[in-house]
Amino acid sequence: MKRLSIILFLFGSIQLYAQSNTEETAVKATINLLFDGMRNADTAMIRKAFATQNTMQTIAKNKDGKFVVRTENVSDFIKSIGTPHPEKYDERIVFTKILIDANLASVWTDYKFYVGEKFSHCGVNSFQLFKGEDGWKIIYIIDTRRKDNCNF
Repeated sequence: MKRLSIILFLFGSIQLYAQSNTEETAVKATINLLFDGMRNADTAMIRKAFATQNTMQTIAKNKDGKFVVRTENVSDFIKSIGTPHPEKYDERIVFTKILIDANLASVWTDYKFYVGEKFSHCGVNSFQLFKGEDGWKIIYIIDTRRKDNCNF
């Protein structure tokens, strides 16, 4: 009986790990869709990564050097990416932490942003995603922006 309990426990643990790993892969795919869309100036890809209801914010210094939170309109962001520009927008991310509970995912990514091959800034993205009938979608993103301490 003890051996059967151990086997059932191990099987359950493996099954939970596999489910978790599959969900993490799906969450990463949604976030990568956003950044692949940015690199390719593909507004359809970017739009597909976001839920209909969403919020986008950034924390950065204003012209007086004080940190402020700015709220951006996702549709305006998508339009700006789709507007022709000579250099590729390349945000290179590293998935640092992914937490998932049922239909909510919270993701932390470090990033470095390049315009063409030129470094622009770095920081951290914090994503909140919701899993609905059409899969994982970004409902909230906030990021920090700086030009130093970009060591990842």
